[in-house]
Parts: sequence; structure tokens; C-alpha cells
Amino acid sequence: MQSGSARDRTPASHTAHEVDGGPWDGLRALCRPATLTGGLSELAWVGAHVLMYPLGTRTPALRPDPRHRPGHQPAAVRALFAADPLAARIPVVLVHGLIDNASIFSVMQRNLRRRGFAHVCAWNYSPLLTDVARGATDLGAHIERICQQTGHDRVHVVGHSLGGLIARYLVQRQGGDRRVESLVTLGTPHEGSVLAHVGPTPLIRQLRPGSPVLRELAEPAPAVRTPITAVYSDLDQMVLPTRSGRCDHPDLAARNVLVRGIGHMSLPRHRLVVDEVATTLAGRRRTPDASADRAAVA
Repeated sequence: MQSGSARDRTPASHTAHEVDGGPWDGLRALCRPATLTGGLSELAWVGAHVLMYPLGTRTPALRPDPRHRPGHQPAAVRALFAADPLAARIPVVLVHGLIDNASIFSVMQRNLRRRGFAHVCAWNYSPLLTDVARGATDLGAHIERICQQTGHDRVHVVGHSLGGLIARYLVQRQGGDRRVESLVTLGTPHEGSVLAHVGPTPLIRQLRPGSPVLRELAEPAPAVRTPITAVYSDLDQMVLPTRSGRCDHPDLAARNVLVRGIGHMSLPRHRLVVDEVATTLAGRRRTPDASADRAAVA
């Protein structure tokens, strides 16, 4: 039998809707040691991110990792790509969230390269962006440039927070699934966030539950072929209720991964999340049947 601390550390994959617990369940969740530790870790990462923010204001040019040599990777890298050796070659595009930039992916970018991904780049959209659809169009143009530079027809996309919603809109509403091999979202408000009601800007209003943009994304999408993995946390301070970080659309091949005790800004940097992203992009995670709930290997 798995201990409580082990359960807190292990992400779980779900495809069915969760049943909300009672108020005492919520209180117990707040008092868990993993939750308290996660809150302190979140504060530390927020402070570090403030210091690193100026370093991410520019979108650097895509450069292949010179250390990547087919057949000469470390054993751990070879094991990751054993099922599909060519998966390491597919470019990975990282998309940040609201009022942020590429610096949020400093840890993930380095770790993905270390794990054997040859082309990893973070993309900055305009800080003056006012519309999710416009951001999706700009992301689509950036992906086209990446494909031209690398000679690949498709890319992986990892989006944090709003970045995941922009990428999903591209895939689902603008034909981006022809270019996006897989999409991983981290702390993305797929069903909106009640915190968006306090934001006065047009872009933040689009993140309110039931907004026109979210109603668009709820429409049928039978032809979309890009698999989506939505990583969400029970300690997400920005996506409320936290279950809104799930992607529950009947036409999408979506896999929802719950992680515990990890704050919103910590998601792109936490070891378990980086492990999940790397394993998913390497093709080692399959989207389960919609009727099943099963554990994900950390």
C-alpha cells in the first residue's frame, strides 16, 4: 500500500471527471506537509523568477544542441527514446504565460536538452497582446519559421498558463494540429479561472469561466488529431477552481495529470513536472481510453 507522502509526490493520470470533496477534504489538503512545503517552494521560485525575468525578455534564435549526436547519447537518454529514436529530433517550442517571458522555462529548457532533445526554444509573445486568437496566430507563424529552420514538419509545444490556452486555440481553432505533434499544458485554465473576474483587461476577461473564447474551445472538434496532456495542480493559486486546469473535451485526445503540492509558478521548474513533460514528448505516455483512470509513472 502506498504511503500518504508517496501519493503526494506521484502524479496521477485521469480521464474521468473528478468528484469534488467536502469542505473538510479541502481543509485537510491545505494542512498536508506536501502543501506547506509546496507553498514555501513557490515563494522561493517567485523570488528567483523576479531576478531572472530581465534575462528572458528576448526570444533567442533557435540553435541545435551541439552535444546531440545520434548514437552517442548517455544511457539515460537512449532509454528515454528507446521506443522512438527520432522523437529527440522534433523541435520543442515553450510558450510562457500572462505577464511573463521565456525566463520561466530556464530550468525546463536546460533539462530537456540534457535529456536528449536537440531543438528546444522558448517563444515570447507581445506583452501588449489583447486576444487569445491573435496570440495563436502569432504562435502559428513562429512554428512555421521553426519548421523552415529545422526541416521538420511538426513540433511539440509546451505551454504554461495562458501559453497553453494560446497553443490549444491554435491546434483546435486555427488548424494548428497539422504542425503540432503534441501539446502539453501546465497550469492552463482550460475552463477559466474565477480570479479573472478581478482583471479589467480584454485578455484577462477572456480567461473568465464561460467567456466567448472558452465557449469556442468547448465547441465540437472532431478532426483535431493532436494529443493533449494537461498537467494541473491542487496547489495552483492562479487557476481556481484547480480542476479548471483539466482539459475535458469529448473530441480531444486529452490526458489529465494531477500533481500535488506544486504552485503555479513552480510547475515549469519542478522535477516531477519536467519528468512528465520529457516522458510525454518522447512518446512514452499514451493517451488512455476516455473510460479509464490509471496512475502515471513519475
